[in-house]
Amino acid sequence: MKIKNSRLEALRMIISSQEMGSQEELLLALKQEGFIVTQATLSRDLKQLKVAKAATMRGNYVYVLPNDTMYKRVSTPLRVKEMMQVPGFLSINFSGNMGVIKTRPGYASSIAYNIDNNHIEEIIGTIAGDDTIFIVIKQGVTKEDVIDALREVVPNLR
Repeated sequence: MKIKNSRLEALRMIISSQEMGSQEELLLALKQEGFIVTQATLSRDLKQLKVAKAATMRGNYVYVLPNDTMYKRVSTPLRVKEMMQVPGFLSINFSGNMGVIKTRPGYASSIAYNIDNNHIEEIIGTIAGDDTIFIVIKQGVTKEDVIDALREVVPNLR
């Protein structure tokens, strides 16, 4: 099961960081990351991840993960093993009782999930996209309090 979970995470990273238009391209990318799978296994993985195909601005069709409404891609993608070693958090900014966390593409949902499931008292809730998390902060809480609370949950937050 550990191998499958690692493979699924690698597949998520590949799809969220590169424009892949065919299963052959995905199989090759997985092989480069050390996962040798059959086309049938890849099809099952894609179904489990609820991967779809969507049109890019250039009219090509590429694989996308659910909630990837912007279909953003990195122009010089890292290998999956490198991406897994680098936290997804990039920055946080505040305006009143709202905050916006910027992440690397594909990381916002998992970081928001961690924030929500750690029941941080200073934060009322989150909304996540592909690379952005909107947070609503309780009345009277300072941004320093929010940052201190988030340090427990968000790797690389300064």
